[in-house]
Amino acid sequence: MVADADRAAESVGQERPVPVLNIANVLTILRIVLVPVFLVVLFVDGGHSTGWRIGATVVFAVAAVTDRIDGQLARKYGLVTDFGKLADPIADKALIGAALVGLSVLGDLSWWVTGIIAFRELGITLLRFAVLRHGVIPASRGGKLKTLVQSFAIGMYLLPLPDSWSTASAIVMGSAVLLTVATGIDYLVQAIRPRAGAHANPLSS
Repeated sequence: MVADADRAAESVGQERPVPVLNIANVLTILRIVLVPVFLVVLFVDGGHSTGWRIGATVVFAVAAVTDRIDGQLARKYGLVTDFGKLADPIADKALIGAALVGLSVLGDLSWWVTGIIAFRELGITLLRFAVLRHGVIPASRGGKLKTLVQSFAIGMYLLPLPDSWSTASAIVMGSAVLLTVATGIDYLVQAIRPRAGAHANPLSS
């Protein structure tokens, strides 16, 4: 009985390792797989067919929704992994980047908008890898809000909406650009902190 109690105490005190291949990470990988599917659908018939544009919007929306679901599952069921922390924002950037570039190639979105967002996303991705030895920088609430607004703005540009919606679409996209820049600065501050701590405590590594 004593041995059983000891084993029970040990099992409580020890955290079970989280498998990398879990439902949350599978959804993240699915989002990456849907990126080329989305691009193919977007460019069918030159990218200006009403039916195919709606289809591209649906694929984009499904991929974007997985971002919400995988995060909720990871937190609810304790499926958070370093792979997920790294792969989740990369999957977001791949989807958003593909959509922005596709819209700019089709002439529906100014290249300067795509350039600003792409520069920020690429820079933050490289920054994540640069500070990986000090720890993974997870997606923040501000970053999630930025992705949500970006997704909503892209959806408005993907859908074959009437011209009367152009101003509203531009305002939402402008908000997405502002959030993109603001959260980029925030991530930069987060990345500097662990490096500063490591330099202050050289024996800790």
